Amino acid sequence: MEKREKIVSAVFVAVILVLCLLPSVGMSVFGPSQPGPNEILAQKPELRDGDGINPAVLQDTVNYVEDRFFGRNQLITWGRELSAGIFGSVNAESVAAGRDGWLYYAETLDDYAGVNGLTDRALYAAAKNTALMEEYCRERGIAFVFTLAPNKNSLYPEHMRPTLREGERDAERFYKLLDGMGTAYLDLYAVFNDREETLYFAHDSHWTSRGAALAADAINGALGRESRFFAGEFVPEAHTGDIFAMVYPAAVDGEPDLVPTDPPAYTFGSGGTRPDSITINTESAGDGTLLCYRDSFGNALYPYLAASFGAARFSRAPQYDLTAASELGADTVVVELVERNIGYLVAYPPVLVAPRREVALPALTAGEVRVYADNADVSGYAVVSAALPAAPDDTSPVYISNGEGVYEAVLTGDGFTALVPAANGPWSFAFYQNGVLTAYKAV
Repeated sequence: MEKREKIVSAVFVAVILVLCLLPSVGMSVFGPSQPGPNEILAQKPELRDGDGINPAVLQDTVNYVEDRFFGRNQLITWGRELSAGIFGSVNAESVAAGRDGWLYYAETLDDYAGVNGLTDRALYAAAKNTALMEEYCRERGIAFVFTLAPNKNSLYPEHMRPTLREGERDAERFYKLLDGMGTAYLDLYAVFNDREETLYFAHDSHWTSRGAALAADAINGALGRESRFFAGEFVPEAHTGDIFAMVYPAAVDGEPDLVPTDPPAYTFGSGGTRPDSITINTESAGDGTLLCYRDSFGNALYPYLAASFGAARFSRAPQYDLTAASELGADTVVVELVERNIGYLVAYPPVLVAPRREVALPALTAGEVRVYADNADVSGYAVVSAALPAAPDDTSPVYISNGEGVYEAVLTGDGFTALVPAANGPWSFAFYQNGVLTAYKAV
């Protein structure tokens, strides 16, 4: 009996030893585990840094191995599957588990609940910048459509776990501001909400290819064009959801996409050819020239729009440079932005020629503020920007004078930027403080 107990103990120790060695030995034999989507891994440790021996080399080594040991992705997957089955939580910081296996980005939860949203000033600035984009295009005879791709939980809250709704979503507040400014926009929330069919993935943050077809038809309709992509035939195709891959890096996603049996017809020009390429240029049998700024929702959307225009440029640049429309000879500009990133309209202020305003600025009594001026890509113009020296009223525009005229600036998080005709000055700018238009000398 004693001999048998020794054998059992030896086997147990051997198994534990193998399990302990497997991650590191497997990493040496089979190579490191691959990172999951959007995952940034620790860098390879360096023995020396700029000052000699790296004092953090041991911790750096630990971090490096923790991110890459053999079987890491499988262990993560098993652990999260177990957690989801028992506790209804996937234990992933950036992901929220919903009902029926649905997965949501955790960063959208506050907006869904109507808490911790953008400030009134930030939302006004986002709406004002959108209004300025529309005005810029309209005055140049360029058709313009702005639209928000709805957050998944805005459209399909029935799959969310119970959450107290305390206020309006940022998008609802944003649309009210656009309405007040008389700025037209395409409300894709209403377009999708009118459909009983689910057109977003359960395991992905985006709309399906069929959902993208519906969005493309709506965009074309807003432009006075007709397309019937959504009415076509669709068939299932294997798909791996972006959120699913983040949560279960070693699992196979069983949720398919629905793709058109007759794909949109277009050819690539110069530039990228991947759906997530920064710039994609296309040509087709359609008519007109399109400049489209889009985000990851545009990965499934752009083929339909590419087939709708004779020439198109799709850009994932976060800053919308509308002066590029003239360079391309574009007769149409489309801006698609996901609902959760409304703040990008202020963080990455659009580039456009500032419109002239018939506004009489008051006397320069408020003081002097340093303003930064750079040569612009547009000949004869300058880019002028500054941080505001005091808090503006929530709904205050910013006006800038170059000594020859007054122009309305694009709003930034703490100030303004404006593409205005270069002049010798004197330069000044003004905004409302407590309901009073106050002017500062720009130096």
